[in-house]
Amino acid sequence: MQCYVINGGRRLSGSINVQGSKNSALPILASTLLVKGQSVLHNVPVLSDTECTLKILRELGCVVKREGDTVIVNSENATGTEISEDLMREMRSSVVFLGAILGRHAKATITTPGGCEIGLRPIDLHLYAVRRLGVRVDEAHGKLCCTATKGLKGCKITFSFPSVGATENAILCSVTARGSTTVVNAAREPEITDLCEFLNSCGAKIRGAGESIITVEGVEQLHGGEHTVICDRIVASTLLSAGAVTGGSVELVNTNPFFLNSVLPVFEEMGCNVRVRCNNIFLKAPRRLNRVDKIITQPYPGFPTDSQAFFTTMAAVADGTSVIVENIFECRFKHVAELVRMGAKIRAEGKVAVVEGVERLYGTQVQGQDLRGGAALVIAGLCAEGITRVTDAGYIDRGYTDLCGDLCALNADARKEMQK
Repeated sequence: MQCYVINGGRRLSGSINVQGSKNSALPILASTLLVKGQSVLHNVPVLSDTECTLKILRELGCVVKREGDTVIVNSENATGTEISEDLMREMRSSVVFLGAILGRHAKATITTPGGCEIGLRPIDLHLYAVRRLGVRVDEAHGKLCCTATKGLKGCKITFSFPSVGATENAILCSVTARGSTTVVNAAREPEITDLCEFLNSCGAKIRGAGESIITVEGVEQLHGGEHTVICDRIVASTLLSAGAVTGGSVELVNTNPFFLNSVLPVFEEMGCNVRVRCNNIFLKAPRRLNRVDKIITQPYPGFPTDSQAFFTTMAAVADGTSVIVENIFECRFKHVAELVRMGAKIRAEGKVAVVEGVERLYGTQVQGQDLRGGAALVIAGLCAEGITRVTDAGYIDRGYTDLCGDLCALNADARKEMQK
């Protein structure tokens, strides 16, 4: 196991490209199962999660080749309908294969997926969606055996919560279903739109992506296509936060500022000068950040839960007291105890964290316990006095192709080494 080692106190500056979106690449890779032929995907980040996804595709019978950030998938002879338990447990997002396998074969066998432990993330909405489409779900010996003996049939699916994963599974399962499917209270994330744009380029008939109602007209089959994955808005938020806590000047190039509409105003509230020009974002931070009145995580287009931990770190060194409310996951304050070890003054109870800013943090050894919380500790190390060691780097590597490399390109002193 590796850890991140950060020598804090250096002001970040410079320009950097933002990697492809993990949360977009994973469902698009899964959707290639629906294609009778070859799919060419560009800007696919090299991550432990994407590599696990490629393993699943191979296990299901696809021929997969990676050339840098381009992935070529030929699913012509993909006959597999079951994902091994080891691969399901390795990655939470593996559940998105449920809709893709059902859409291809009308039957699928999976186990409960794994991933970061940030609270209960039941798949009941996923199962509700596929049941509405005519799938019978039987649970036996820890496995979910799903079959649509009469085929998949379009219907109306109304979600009680705009779940991203359940929306993706509903789309994937209905693309080749008979008739029309309407998804009400659908998730509106850019990653949903990206998935639908790829599927439409392969012959699907999907309308309303990015809105709360999505309509899918079923087609018999999809043909091959080529697509470029969007940039990762959470990685963009990470790098901007790193610049902000160090009083730095950071420019993100070839990104999409629209995806960060709920985040950029909070940087400005905390005293940062933010300028947007075409596909570039420039942030210049003050010597010390201002407090933020309140941050409340919400489904898109609200403030993203995946960025909450970074702003908790920013608030920890800001001038004044900030309040952060986590509405999406109930266990997403695990990084708080580790920030307190570094000298932060934070009280967290239930969904609310009250952050009293301090002038500086101090380097020590802390544990990354999930993907975004681990990245937030790396950000804390950048502005801390002395050396910070963030253990369990594997969590962070699930979402960042080369976080150390990106930070060092911006003048940080950071490296990865084996844990002692």
